[in-house]
Amino acid sequence: MENFVLSNPTVLHFGKNVIEDLADQIKQLGKKVLLIYGKGSVKKYGYYEKVTNKLREANIDFVEFAGIKPNPDNEVADDAVRFGVEQNVDVVLALGGGSVIDSAKVIAVSIPENLKTWDVMKGKKVPTKALPIITILTVAATGTEMNHFSVLQNNTTKEKIGTRNVMMYPKYSYLDPEFTYSIPKDYTAYGMVDIIAHSFENFFGYGTSPLADRFAVSIIKEVMNFAPLLLEDLRNYEYRANMMLQATYALNGTLAAGKTSGDWGVHSIGHILSLQYDTPHGASLSIAYPAWFKLMKNKIPERIKDLSLLLFNTEDIDLFISKIEDFFKSINSPIRLQDTGINTDKKQEIINLLTKNEASGFNYQFNEYEKLVDLMYL
Repeated sequence: MENFVLSNPTVLHFGKNVIEDLADQIKQLGKKVLLIYGKGSVKKYGYYEKVTNKLREANIDFVEFAGIKPNPDNEVADDAVRFGVEQNVDVVLALGGGSVIDSAKVIAVSIPENLKTWDVMKGKKVPTKALPIITILTVAATGTEMNHFSVLQNNTTKEKIGTRNVMMYPKYSYLDPEFTYSIPKDYTAYGMVDIIAHSFENFFGYGTSPLADRFAVSIIKEVMNFAPLLLEDLRNYEYRANMMLQATYALNGTLAAGKTSGDWGVHSIGHILSLQYDTPHGASLSIAYPAWFKLMKNKIPERIKDLSLLLFNTEDIDLFISKIEDFFKSINSPIRLQDTGINTDKKQEIINLLTKNEASGFNYQFNEYEKLVDLMYL
């Protein structure tokens, strides 16, 4: 087991109507709020009204920045930074899913020193200050509501990368499962894939930590258990609550105890598909993970067998991969590139982007991009 430091300063408010004390928490942190959200679904389903009513009732000054995209980019984030500087805001409030919260994190560390967000992402500028961040989650998937990671893409340079900074931990995160009722069946399924992928990638991190491994597998089993129930009853509070909590625990640091990092190779593959073809994040992972397992089955057979034994009580790797694919298919998440309309004429383009972005894992390295892409088609 590797040495580790486990610290998570985010205060999590979980359950029905938890935003009741939102205004009290904001008042502890600042006087003027930058409310960040996406393209309008939060207004359509009433979440925006619930949140802004709380702000108005408490006489909290706030300004709004809308338009964060599902695969967020640095140009929109830079616009938000400029707006935040002009408005002299001192708190960032993110209302939305992973894309909104990831953007809000980089925006919050960029506003105090008026930094370019891509400079922050690339490590060219290291923030020394940050505005406090509060999140109100509307999609159970990425786990960003309780960690210090952020992912952005640059459409000009054709890169999609992540960064981390302890100042990007949200101060408070509000998780009301009813705020996820509006997520349609396909994106609910993609969220499940993301939770499983985070659990897998922590499992394959560097270091031996049996307790963390069993925790990761337990989360995967719970997702698989609740998946068919939730997809048939999208407004069931208990099903939504369980999926929401699993998403948070999958990437709040708990699964990394005793390891130096997760592997994250599959995310680096998925980011390419999202960047170039706007593939939903979870859908990119259900395509990439079976291919990664097939690429790695002769390189790390014992480690995959460990996972297979814990998850499906078998050491047959091919059967394990088949079961994973069957689950993804059962929730209608794609397992091949052509399932999303990315046909073989795009093969070389994908290989080139994987090469340019140096896609690989932290623990298990790979660069057989042509073979990998073939596996995503076969």
